[in-house]
Amino acid sequence: MRAVGYQTPLPIDNPASLQDIDLPKPVPSGRDLLVEIRAVSVNPVDTKVRRSAAPDAGQWRVLGWDAAGIVVGTGPEVMDFAIGDEVFYAGALDRPGTDAEFHLVDERIVGRKPRSLNWAEAMALPLTAITAWEMLFDRLDIRRSVPGVRPAVLIIGGAGGVSSIAIQLARVLTDVTVIATASRPETRDWVTSLGAHHVVDHSRPLAAQVAALPTGAPGFVFSTTQTDRHMPEIVELIAPQGHFGLIDDPAALDALPLKKKSLSLHWELMFTRPLFGTADMGRQGEILNEVSRLVDDGRIRTTLGRNLGLITAANLRQAHALIEGGQAKGKIVLEGFPG
Repeated sequence: MRAVGYQTPLPIDNPASLQDIDLPKPVPSGRDLLVEIRAVSVNPVDTKVRRSAAPDAGQWRVLGWDAAGIVVGTGPEVMDFAIGDEVFYAGALDRPGTDAEFHLVDERIVGRKPRSLNWAEAMALPLTAITAWEMLFDRLDIRRSVPGVRPAVLIIGGAGGVSSIAIQLARVLTDVTVIATASRPETRDWVTSLGAHHVVDHSRPLAAQVAALPTGAPGFVFSTTQTDRHMPEIVELIAPQGHFGLIDDPAALDALPLKKKSLSLHWELMFTRPLFGTADMGRQGEILNEVSRLVDDGRIRTTLGRNLGLITAANLRQAHALIEGGQAKGKIVLEGFPG
């Protein structure tokens, strides 16, 4: 089968950083689905792994943790899916990636593709939707109250893939006021179109801008990017007894400043459930099915930003370069393999 992979971590401008390759077609076992891939998307995790994780000598590492496609085979223990089902999912960190014609995935972390979306539109959602859902409702739990505080959440990095779906989920599933950050006219327009009540500029100090809003100090802050840069402002602007969550990878994180306000700290990694086979691993499939229903009911929309065309090494290198350069708005998707 056709795939895209690498053998040595390299800068993305090196043609060998991602290459078109041929690999054996995988065979499903246990609760695995064999999915014929129709579309994939590229996330920051793809670039982080490509830059840092070397496969065993002589082996190929295939990236990709988002996929939409058709079930073409099932393991003997599969219960909820059948050949021909159209699915979407975010995969597992410790298994081969989705940048290939065929892919194996545990059925418990798979959802049914929204009927109202095409492959590329559906592909923009799984990893970011699970991440946003788990942070908003499992980690931060933004539906709970913070004493004496009007319900509000600040989402830092509002135009990114995770934030783009988090804004929508917070709007349609809660009464929480959504404050998003954006620094350019096009990204301000983007987050406003997704439902943000207020927009502040993350290229300027955040605390004073948030203090000027009618919401008062937010009880929740969800940081998706550059957390180390924004940390002093976050501590200043968040309400006492508030809840702070992050998903990026700061080089260092000093939690001691959180103590004075009795702030709670929440990490989110959407791969945790499949990586450790947690008892609630199947919750990710349930989340995706709920997201699919919200899409088909017209309550949320795809966060597709750009479709770069066919799934090839050249197009994937372009996608990685856009993400590494901070130029992505919404999700970057690739669709289909060369004929």
